[in-house]
Amino acid sequence: MIHEGSLFLPLKNYLQRLKDVVINTERIKNLDLLCTTMLQKNKEDVFPNLNFICTHNSRRSTIAQIWAKTMAFSFDLPIDCFSGGVEITAFNLRAVKAMRRAGFQIIGKGSDNPIYSVAFTDAVDPLNTFSKKFDDPSNPSSKFIAVMTCAHADENCPVIYGAEARIPVRYVDPKIADDTPEESETYDARVLQIGAEMHYLFKSLAQNLNR
Repeated sequence: MIHEGSLFLPLKNYLQRLKDVVINTERIKNLDLLCTTMLQKNKEDVFPNLNFICTHNSRRSTIAQIWAKTMAFSFDLPIDCFSGGVEITAFNLRAVKAMRRAGFQIIGKGSDNPIYSVAFTDAVDPLNTFSKKFDDPSNPSSKFIAVMTCAHADENCPVIYGAEARIPVRYVDPKIADDTPEESETYDARVLQIGAEMHYLFKSLAQNLNR
């Protein structure tokens, strides 16, 4: 059962934009590899979780976690989604604002490293996320796939203990536009790209499972 209709109205409208994004062939190869690996690891309809990993767990990995969790709900797939890094910082406020512009309802509590409550529907509880290391106790220690969302973390973190597989799905850091006139446009573009690719991934999973 597809639950897209249960998403908040701004997100439902935004979803139409995601479906129109053209994903290039090389990126589709990585997404298809991730899809195939998830299907191979699926045992008795129990999927491994996803842990999206980048250096600071402040932008790309958290955006990917939120979109993946949204798509898992939308396509009624029992997959939980996490994120982490190799250093602790904070979910960057520029990324938070970009996700709000896409239609997510996000509330932060705390100062240095706020815990953000991220809602995309009234049908399930909000997702709580914050910057943390990939092996934080709040993340799974086994039965997960490590999805490497940045080159630095992928190249400098040779072992992700507990991961059943490790797949690179790298994104350009929107940080390159911080404090420039292109800042909002760059963050919005990355949110759109990651959302489109997570939609492609979870739609592919659902189609393979005839859901």
